[in-house]
Amino acid sequence: MKNLTRRQFGAGIAATAATLALPKLALAQLHPISRELPQGFLWGCATAAYQIEGAASEDGRGPSVWDTFSHTPGKTYNGETGDVADDSYHLYREDIQLLKNLGVATYRFSISWSRIFPSGTGQPNPKGLDYYNRVVDELLANSITPYITLFHWDLPQALQSRVGGWQSRDTSKAFADYAAYVTKRLSDRVHHWMTTNEFVCFTDNGYKNGSFAPGLMLPPAQVNQIRHHGILAHGLGVQAIRANTPSGTQVGLAENTNVYVPAIETPENIEAARKATRDGAAPFLAPLMEGHYPASYLEREGANAPKIEPGDMEAIGSKLDFVGLNVYTADYVEADSSAQGYAILPRPASYPHMTSPWIEITPECTYWTIRNVTDLWHPPAIFITENGCSSDDVPNAAGHIEDTDRVMYLRNHIANVQRAAAEGYPIKGYFLWSLMDNFEWADGYSKRFGIHYVDFKTEKRTPKLSAAWYRDTIARNAVE
Repeated sequence: MKNLTRRQFGAGIAATAATLALPKLALAQLHPISRELPQGFLWGCATAAYQIEGAASEDGRGPSVWDTFSHTPGKTYNGETGDVADDSYHLYREDIQLLKNLGVATYRFSISWSRIFPSGTGQPNPKGLDYYNRVVDELLANSITPYITLFHWDLPQALQSRVGGWQSRDTSKAFADYAAYVTKRLSDRVHHWMTTNEFVCFTDNGYKNGSFAPGLMLPPAQVNQIRHHGILAHGLGVQAIRANTPSGTQVGLAENTNVYVPAIETPENIEAARKATRDGAAPFLAPLMEGHYPASYLEREGANAPKIEPGDMEAIGSKLDFVGLNVYTADYVEADSSAQGYAILPRPASYPHMTSPWIEITPECTYWTIRNVTDLWHPPAIFITENGCSSDDVPNAAGHIEDTDRVMYLRNHIANVQRAAAEGYPIKGYFLWSLMDNFEWADGYSKRFGIHYVDFKTEKRTPKLSAAWYRDTIARNAVE
């Protein structure tokens, strides 16, 4: 054998290693890592009535608290309202074609209570129900399954004026009557119902800090009673739906329970995240799932705790077929020696966020909301009923919207949904928020959450880069 220098030997080994690595590199390029979702996983998009429909005073619709709030100076960005929004009341067929082009199997939308009962109770408005009949029929004609939310914050103004809205048990009962009426008439074709959307947004934001309709700032005891009336409405609504729909109808809700992520995945921090989740859910999801308020919550609130009447908790704890989770961001926690057993970690000033500053980038939140809720309460099925983000969506010179930040956000969040599915958690579907840009509540039209760009002057819809990405993800049933 020819004598080799140390340098020649090293060069030869490096060349051999490089040669051996080439086939693996080529294989990785041909077969990228794929995070597949389970067969039958349901992909969809979500919207809400007041955010997209417009036609605020057409065909007998009565005003909601959001009509009143948005028309009150200083309450929304630039005084913008949902009077026209996306005009989906007239353009719903076009919007359903957007859904069809994505290849989704499902569509989550809400019904405007004041379109059905302009006064909140009493005489129903047949033209209002006719509209939703048309939407349902058009969805089914395009092989898209409707998932309907009965209340997405747009309380009839008449109930707010007459009984103080959610300050009164009468509103909880009125919701049950409304739920019974709608579900009885649509349940021949609609088999998946959600009672309410995000308790904290229509209770605390509406009656505690005043940032949402009806814009009140009430003391703690009244706020806790309002919270109770909100979850009571859900419970009475579940009972009403069960009584007015065929066997097999699926009933749940969409809730944005606080999400807590262990800063480091140690057993102690994972347990801390569970404890924080139950504490954060104490006024809302915990009593729904357990049939009673956590004792720690009642002790903490003391004289301000809600007043509970006989039968309330039985209704509130009504069995659910699924839990829908709206998730955008999270807090990081660590275990500590405090009485509560955890500490919520502060964020550094440099922490990244989306255009909406409250959406701090924590993609693990989709995994941990599924895991924490399952570990605590073991629901039979979970859906991510909202997940998405705002972005600075500006068409370029060619008219394209290259929302790469939204693609990044969605890719990472859906990868965490896939992790939950791979670990056996009961995640059955994902509804992206949102199908299109719309009226973003107090932010008016300043924040765009859609995967379709809407020119609010012409109502033209244009797919963004994120729409193409989502379409391809659905087609593969995997995130890559």
